Amino acid sequence: MTVEPGTPTADVVADDHRLAAWLAEQAGHRLLQVRGEGLEGKELKDAGDRAAHVLLTDLLATHRPDDAVLSEEALESAADKDARLTADRVWIIDPLDGTREFSEPPRDDWAVHVALWQDGELVAGAVAQPVLGETFNTGTPPTVAGLGDPAHRRGRPPRIAVSRSRPPAFVQALADDLGAELVPMGSAGVKMMSVVRDVADAYVHAGGQYEWDSAAPVAVARAAGLFTSRVDGSELRYNQTDVYLPDVIVCRPELSKQILAFIAEHGTD
Repeated sequence: MTVEPGTPTADVVADDHRLAAWLAEQAGHRLLQVRGEGLEGKELKDAGDRAAHVLLTDLLATHRPDDAVLSEEALESAADKDARLTADRVWIIDPLDGTREFSEPPRDDWAVHVALWQDGELVAGAVAQPVLGETFNTGTPPTVAGLGDPAHRRGRPPRIAVSRSRPPAFVQALADDLGAELVPMGSAGVKMMSVVRDVADAYVHAGGQYEWDSAAPVAVARAAGLFTSRVDGSELRYNQTDVYLPDVIVCRPELSKQILAFIAEHGTD
């Protein structure tokens, strides 16, 4: 039985940060329902993608009808693309980040991403990790343990979040250079939130992504005071004509210079 989403309060609807968090939470609840329906494998993946996408787009149409939406699940027509590229406000969503992990209960390393781009910048975002019961958002930015305290990591190696199935060779070389250990986990959003949660100290990716893979996690990471950039140190830009955004760094600020210097010298091939 599908439970319909609740109605947000007026103060939630009035605030983009709170609305982003509410939307991510509602999609997370729906995904947990889908996960409990007895489906497996591809059927579960497809059902989850579809249910979360429909829910988020319907809710955005209701509560932000004048805004554009960018997502993987909605293939853009020329009109849709023109609409978002000329829009002042665009919601960049990933209704289910980590479809593989979602399809393998009881794994918890999958997420829902909801971000708002406005006038060239990410201005709000939320990442829900439904199994953990956590929604990280820009309205109440997370507190990163020991941020700005040089003594926080003293006595232990840095930790780099990596794919559990295909960690790239350059990240292993980076870990060797930093004296770091690799921490395998699922979705991109979960990896970026692992730095927010102090489960990892860095996430460095250069294997190909799209805007929806990183928009919400980057918005939350920035709000929490973490360093974010592309692997060449340039700014991450969203709502571009080409939505392919292949690389990203999210890390504790004190590690950023070492990571960027290593990549500048050795590359990511």
